[in-house]
Amino acid sequence: MSFIKNLFGFLSHDMAIDLGTANTLVLIKGKGIVINEPSVVAVKNNNMGKPEILAVGQEAKDMVGKTPGKINAIRPMRDGVIADFNTTEMMIKYFIKKVNGKSFLSSPRIVICVPYGLTQVERKAVRESALNAGARAVYLIEEPMAAAIGAGLPVGEPNGNLVVDIGGGTTEIGVTSLNGLVISKSIRVAGDKLDQAIINYTRKNFNLLIGDRVAENLKIEIGTAVKLDEPLSTIVKGRDQVEGILTSVEITSEHIREAIEDPLFEIADALKSVLEQTPPELAGDIVENGIVLTGGGSLIRGLDQYLSDAVKLPVYIAEEPLLAVALGTGEALSQIDILEQTNYDD
Repeated sequence: MSFIKNLFGFLSHDMAIDLGTANTLVLIKGKGIVINEPSVVAVKNNNMGKPEILAVGQEAKDMVGKTPGKINAIRPMRDGVIADFNTTEMMIKYFIKKVNGKSFLSSPRIVICVPYGLTQVERKAVRESALNAGARAVYLIEEPMAAAIGAGLPVGEPNGNLVVDIGGGTTEIGVTSLNGLVISKSIRVAGDKLDQAIINYTRKNFNLLIGDRVAENLKIEIGTAVKLDEPLSTIVKGRDQVEGILTSVEITSEHIREAIEDPLFEIADALKSVLEQTPPELAGDIVENGIVLTGGGSLIRGLDQYLSDAVKLPVYIAEEPLLAVALGTGEALSQIDILEQTNYDD
């Protein structure tokens, strides 16, 4: 029996998946990150009514908002959870096949990162999606812990560390100590909500209708959480909602700062809430160690300063914020034999 188990382990790639709302990253033990693509699937309904995958990842994202009637570009993950079970399953299956090739014996064990506080129903949906996609066994690790590990924090020590991971669908805040989460909080305010706030702002203040991709580009190119000494600006093209004609408007970084003010306040408020619940002994460690930011949202200009001003503590950005969760999930692969013997994923 052990021979068969070792044979399957040799023929398949154990993998870690950061199944994010915005991007999915796949890491293979011993090889590092092998896939980093948008969590988007382009699907075409054939004459039999059965969906057919046309593209996955960046190629599918390029189709968002530009597809004809029979083709849908779908984001199967919303607010950090599975919104479309079948499409998520197809996406995971596609990535497994891309990594393992056409070997019919390739049936990997997979560690998947999930937001803190998922319901048992949501956790089961994640697990079953991967099992149906061809995984041999599936284990879950919570996002704040994965982010802390990936950011290089000493989570195994009796020392309080605080990480804030701002992803596409959720912001995950966690205090770690002795390989566990002491305090955690997950709010569904993150990159997507920032994009929506920018869309609403341009519509309200400039009568300009823009899409998700334009809003995301604005956030990346000129987005800021604090006032800049020298404001940035760019020309945005869209449709005038009053006249109905195509037009161009100059948008500045100050406009974006005003647009995303409310969601950033919610993130700061959630951080304060976690700090208020932190035991005094660990709070002292956090005062000394500061707070670490991970995730794509941490790259918004001045966000570290904004949060530092809000909580009166030092705030740092992780060395590789976009990869921290995936790297931390990958570290869990080295503990996969322990995971097999525990109820870690329940």
